[in-house]
Amino acid sequence: MIRHATAILALILSTTTATAFDTQATSAFVIDQTTGTVLLNKNADEPLPPASMSKLMTLYMAFEAVRRGKADGGLDLNEELLVSEHAQSFGGSSMFLRSGERVSVEDLIRGIIVLSGNDACVVIAEALSPDGTEYGFARLMTQRAQQLGMTNSTFVNSSGWPQAGHLMSMRDLALLADRLISDFPEFYPLFAETEFEFDNRVPSNKRNRNPVLTMGIGADGLKTGHTEEAGYGLTGSAKQGDRRVIFVISGLDSVRTRAQESQAIVNWAFRQFAMRPLAEEGEQFAQASVWMGSEPTVGLVAAQDISVLMPALAAREIEGEVVYTGPLSAPIAKGDQLAELVFTLEGLPETRLPLVADRDIAEGGFVSRISTAALVLFKKLVEGPEEEA
Repeated sequence: MIRHATAILALILSTTTATAFDTQATSAFVIDQTTGTVLLNKNADEPLPPASMSKLMTLYMAFEAVRRGKADGGLDLNEELLVSEHAQSFGGSSMFLRSGERVSVEDLIRGIIVLSGNDACVVIAEALSPDGTEYGFARLMTQRAQQLGMTNSTFVNSSGWPQAGHLMSMRDLALLADRLISDFPEFYPLFAETEFEFDNRVPSNKRNRNPVLTMGIGADGLKTGHTEEAGYGLTGSAKQGDRRVIFVISGLDSVRTRAQESQAIVNWAFRQFAMRPLAEEGEQFAQASVWMGSEPTVGLVAAQDISVLMPALAAREIEGEVVYTGPLSAPIAKGDQLAELVFTLEGLPETRLPLVADRDIAEGGFVSRISTAALVLFKKLVEGPEEEA
């Protein structure tokens, strides 16, 4: 049986809806990484041509290979990889690599991140491919993406070069950005580099195309993209204080619009929403009945200090429900998760927070069991059979 207990949260919080962001992007996804709260979703699950933003998947797999190390079939940062004719043949954004030369893995990674080098992607792909081809690596990209939960992504090349069937959703790109930030803290600072002058080869081609890095809004990544079919897009992230926001936009009509939209989204995400303390560790929200226990009830308390993302304006109290399956059966150990505190603010998804037992409850002795059984029997005699939910 599902029990519900309504709790008035002690904190004065706003129930005013945050101003929605009307993006010009054809597809967009914005998430507060700190809490996992989705702030904006516009066609975010539609598979679309990702352009160079799909290079993030190549980078993720390159980082995994470096972490494995050369002895386990991976890569070494100082290892030099051979540039093939296929790699040299690519146009678009490039490191201007030459067929037959060897380039270090570290330079190739920086060339992908800062210079968006299509040729650098192919060199990495051919080195890690099971059959030595870029397409073989692309199949691995698709398999690994599925394992990571990116269910709307299919790769046919390593760089995002326009090709039929090469698709990603904006939600998948945000998930990938989150994994890059969380899984590879040793590599993530590379995404904030604004310049990389490889071998002084083409001095005019040394600047990172990511416009948000120099805006002073806490942005530190990740990757731009552009093709005629995809339009202008950006997978970005910014951190202000203890909060980090990840955003993905696609389908914009110019470099300028992409920059303006990115800055506006970051400002909106940090100004319209704020973290608010909700409860302290051990704060009790409800009492739950215990079946056949040494005590008849147990307190349901916050497992730790809780802060939640809310619209920035504060006005009045909100209500939440304590939800659990009861009555709870003894024995119960202090700290066991027994329930959830559930509430929803307009404009934000449902929030569910764990509640735990405030103390140990042992199984009841013989007298306790007999008393409980007698009470249940008496209740049924007086009230009649309980209607099945």
